[in-house]
Amino acid sequence: MAPTTRTGRVTIKTVAADAGVSVAAVSKVLRDAYGVSDALRARVQASMEKLNYRPHAAARGMRGQTYTLGVLLPDLRNPFFADILDGVNQALERTQYQPLLGVSQSDEPMEQALIDAMMDRQMDGLLMIGPRMQRDAVEAVARRIPTAAVGLHQPGVDYLDTANNDDVAGAELVVKHLVDEGYRRIAMVSLMVTTKFEVVTVPRELGYRQGMKAAGLGQHINIVPAPQTAREVQTILRHLLQSRHRPEALFCWTDMVALHALSVARDLGLSVPGDLAVVGYDNTTYCDLAQNSLTSVDQSGQVLGLQAARLLVERINGRDKGEHFVVTPRLVVRGSSRPRPS
Repeated sequence: MAPTTRTGRVTIKTVAADAGVSVAAVSKVLRDAYGVSDALRARVQASMEKLNYRPHAAARGMRGQTYTLGVLLPDLRNPFFADILDGVNQALERTQYQPLLGVSQSDEPMEQALIDAMMDRQMDGLLMIGPRMQRDAVEAVARRIPTAAVGLHQPGVDYLDTANNDDVAGAELVVKHLVDEGYRRIAMVSLMVTTKFEVVTVPRELGYRQGMKAAGLGQHINIVPAPQTAREVQTILRHLLQSRHRPEALFCWTDMVALHALSVARDLGLSVPGDLAVVGYDNTTYCDLAQNSLTSVDQSGQVLGLQAARLLVERINGRDKGEHFVVTPRLVVRGSSRPRPS
């Protein structure tokens, strides 16, 4: 029978004795060291499973690696983040890394506090999703800990890796589609920001402007900033849809805003798309529901998460040259943007 400590806790020595190998061999398996045979790995892992052995995180941290990754989200309400996390888990399922989540509630000081807490706990890397920090703050973090980001457009830098959608192209797809369907007064509902952090709405607004100008509709450019809280979003949408020059179509920077737009429009007695076309961004699972049938830009959230996690693990393993993965967006057309009635 394999020995345990006085406290009854299973240790690396316990695993080694049970597997009939040296402590050094178990250590190599735990570190995923080069040259470990499949047979040795299987033997040690079988003993770890049998003994319910869990490596002590603090001890692993003192040896230089904890095999934990900090994943920072701005909030939990947006279903698009679930798609990203699916990709992260898929990328990590064959590794020893475990993602640990922190939610900043889109607050920059809270975001910094969470990052500090993750580094204090000696996490091996940081994956930032839609960060709210300013460029210099992001750089300062990335120079202290291996970092990858989703929803942060900083191409060409070496201090971190990114996985992004081509947000300019995505917005241009929306405008072209709506123009082709007969809409002219196309407004964009964007994100209201209070600080100059890097957000995805900046390139999306650029793509919207370029698309409108390319269609000869520069005079109809109308970007309406809205906060992220549901009540305030609905208030702004209500004012917009009750205005004297109500838009014929809304391009919303995220599906969550677009779903609020569908709700407010119907509450006001407007038909979609008879009186108003609505297009979202992210192509989340709610777009397919029959009561929504929401046209949306698919930016492949699962792919973004998978690639960001892959890049982060590669950086932890020693790569120091930045890589910047970009997804080509596609527009998924549904009932909310059918051709404008003549």
